[in-house]
Amino acid sequence: MPVIPRALISAAASIALAACSSQAAEPPAGFTRLSDVAPDIVQEIRYHGDHNFVGRPVTGYDAPECWLTDEAAQALVQVQAVVKDEGYSLKVYDCYRPQRAVTDFVEWAKDPDDDVTRGEFYPRLAKDQLFPLGLIAAKSGHSRGSTVDVTLVPLGSNASPKWVVGDPVVDCAAPLGVRFADTSLDMGTGFDCFDPLSATDSPDITAEQRANRQVLVSAMEAAGFVNLPEEWWHYTLADEPFPETFFDAPIR
Repeated sequence: MPVIPRALISAAASIALAACSSQAAEPPAGFTRLSDVAPDIVQEIRYHGDHNFVGRPVTGYDAPECWLTDEAAQALVQVQAVVKDEGYSLKVYDCYRPQRAVTDFVEWAKDPDDDVTRGEFYPRLAKDQLFPLGLIAAKSGHSRGSTVDVTLVPLGSNASPKWVVGDPVVDCAAPLGVRFADTSLDMGTGFDCFDPLSATDSPDITAEQRANRQVLVSAMEAAGFVNLPEEWWHYTLADEPFPETFFDAPIR
């Protein structure tokens, strides 16, 4: 039997490993990378970095990528076409969320000492209220792949300036220009703001903020999405293809 050179064995192993890694990085069947079908939609995947309510990268967000079911992604393509005609672009903060990330949220919520982000994301709530109020839950529609957290930005805008640990922590419900300098239109609060002002129909927002929210609501509803009333940024495709399945593949 001929002896196969060690270098060839090593090269073959590397190729096989690369193939496996590439396969593992693909979204689940029935899902697509939003960048493949709508590269002009801005992506600012907050849970991949430190600027979110847990204050660190969240388990399962190994890449700053938006994955969605094919149906939800195509619906967002429709929304993008509509809002571009009005001088805007969509920007997504979160899309498919692995179940392991949801579990990470739950474990974070159980630790009363880990409260460093309160000043921005839940300044008027005690951390132990987040789970009872349903702001953190053991299951999330995001894990079914057809829910998206989204806003509007002026056409031609990019993601927000990078926030790093040590930067000022400012109340997410503070006025535009005081809170974090997001590239979003003024929606009345920042993203993931655990505050009554985040309710889509809050009576306490300005006329301009209400109008901005309504542009988003109208475009998203026309494409088949339903808004979560407590969060102006949160939408789920009404006719989602996996209504009972909670996926856990990490985003890579």
